[in-house]
Amino acid sequence: MSRGVFGATVGLDRVLKLFDKYNIKATFFTPCHTLESFPTQLAKVRDAGHEIGMHGYTHEFVSDLSEEQERDILTKCIDVITKFTGKKPRGWTAPAWTPSAKTVEILEEAGILYDHSFMHHDCQPYWLPHKNSVTEINLKMKAEHWMKPMTALQPSKIVEIPANWHLDDWPPLNVGQIVGQGFVDPDVVLKLWKRQFDFYYREYDSFIFPITCHPQVTGKAQVILMQEEMIEYINSHEGVQWVPLEEMARQFKEGELSGATVFGGVDL
Repeated sequence: MSRGVFGATVGLDRVLKLFDKYNIKATFFTPCHTLESFPTQLAKVRDAGHEIGMHGYTHEFVSDLSEEQERDILTKCIDVITKFTGKKPRGWTAPAWTPSAKTVEILEEAGILYDHSFMHHDCQPYWLPHKNSVTEINLKMKAEHWMKPMTALQPSKIVEIPANWHLDDWPPLNVGQIVGQGFVDPDVVLKLWKRQFDFYYREYDSFIFPITCHPQVTGKAQVILMQEEMIEYINSHEGVQWVPLEEMARQFKEGELSGATVFGGVDL
């Protein structure tokens, strides 16, 4: 609990100061429990012109929820953020990037512009596919039961700004919780991030590079110094632009930003 309070107060203030220093407008995917528990802190995010996106109410793993629970939480979050910011949130990311089989359908019905939970690509926006069918292995049955190709991917109306564990501060730099190691040298992480950026910059005419920063992680001294260095490295390249994810999704939807076509599977 205390680390969460640190993130929502000390860590958040440091991250906001960092973004202000480099004139960056970012997207803050915020559990609504955090927003309602720390309204004066999240007002700083809102008033600085950053986007506030949806990230569950108490960071519930969506894959563990019933469909009714998932719908109720999304409805609650839309209501809370709309009242707080004055506009309906446009984007959503699944806590721990664990969506359910119904997530895409539910987001479509709610009129959400974009998602940031899937990994069909690593640096290009795309139309998020609906959930397709994959036969799971069941060792109690004959092998012929599961030896079938997956069904074809069909695009939804949701723009996907892909998630990327290799651009997330949590796994290498957070201590003691799920997928958190915590004692990786930030210079190693910086090198990995630079290598990814260099490849995309060389190989693509345009690409997106959404780094995931948690204030309780990036807000630590050794990590925020690393983030400063990464920002300055990116800024040393021509043609880069810092925008919230909502703007990435808008540009892709309106044809101003190219992306990828996700495909796979067969029609059975």
